[in-house]
Amino acid sequence: MPTTTIRMSESLKARVSAAAKRAGTTPHRFILQAIADKTDDAERRADFDAEAERRYAEIVASGKAIPWAEMRRYLEHRLAGKRARRPAARKLAR
Repeated sequence: MPTTTIRMSESLKARVSAAAKRAGTTPHRFILQAIADKTDDAERRADFDAEAERRYAEIVASGKAIPWAEMRRYLEHRLAGKRARRPAARKLAR
C-alpha cells in the first residue's frame, strides 16, 4: 500500500488522537475511516446530483410533471397504509 503524508497542526493531531482513543481505534485507522467516509459522501452526492439532472431532463423533454400537492397527498396516504390512486403527470403550466 502506498504511503501518503498528511500534514496537520499539533492541535488537530491531538484532537484526532483523542477522538480515535474514544472510538477505540488508532489515529491511523481513524484518519483512514474519516477519509473513506468523506469519499463515500462525495460519491453519493455526485450520484444524487446526476440522478436529479437526469430526472429534470426527463421532465423538460416530456413537458409533464405531477404537482407537489397531489404527490404529497398520495405519499401521505400510502404512508398511512391507505389505498391511494397514483396521480397522473400532466403538461407543465407555462
